[in-house]
Amino acid sequence: MAKKMCWIIIFVTVGINVVMLQWTIMAYLGLEYEKIYSYTIVGVLSSIIAFITYLKWRKYEYQ
Repeated sequence: MAKKMCWIIIFVTVGINVVMLQWTIMAYLGLEYEKIYSYTIVGVLSSIIAFITYLKWRKYEYQ
């Protein structure tokens, strides 16, 4: 069960990361510079969460 939950978290955070990348590009091209930083921070945090979850999954998988 823990392995499935790790995969769900990984897919959700990667999906959030893709959306934040798209929104960051749209904000940059639309000259909405005040939104770029918030979208980038959310994207970076979701990447960090996905990486930490991957490490936990790897620990569960190879015990």
